[in-house]
Amino acid sequence: MVAIMNEALELAPGLKVLEVGAGSGWHAATVAEVVAPSDAPRESWGHVWTIEIVPELAAMARRNIEANGFAERVTVLHGDGSLGYPPEAPYDRILVTAAAPDVPRPLLDQLADGGVLLLPVGSIGFFQTLVRVRKRGGRLEMEDLGGVSFVPLRGVYGHRL
Repeated sequence: MVAIMNEALELAPGLKVLEVGAGSGWHAATVAEVVAPSDAPRESWGHVWTIEIVPELAAMARRNIEANGFAERVTVLHGDGSLGYPPEAPYDRILVTAAAPDVPRPLLDQLADGGVLLLPVGSIGFFQTLVRVRKRGGRLEMEDLGGVSFVPLRGVYGHRL
């Protein structure tokens, strides 16, 4: 699923990326290898901000990112990712690794023009769809990329658990 999502994001060096749902930090690290390749000059690097609502997971992701040499390319944050992370917006790419009931408005607002937002949308459990949203000239284009099953998004714009 990580590879499918990374391909659907159309990643490239130099992009600013927000990931909602850091988990172990693995997905953010794979994104960082594309947007900030370790063998490229640092001035060409993009950056990944990953935000996790579960404090223990945020701490684990931070340890993993630091231990594996990604700390200059990935920033791990603890907080409600359904609200995005306004201080670094706009983002060229936003990926969400938990299923939202709908596309969170704050994430759309923080997406740069020409940007791509990728997230699972649907009910808790099964019956979710991977959705790619493109923002072009203020217009939103949504594309169904097929059925998926993710944990529920928590937070203000997440599922009520």
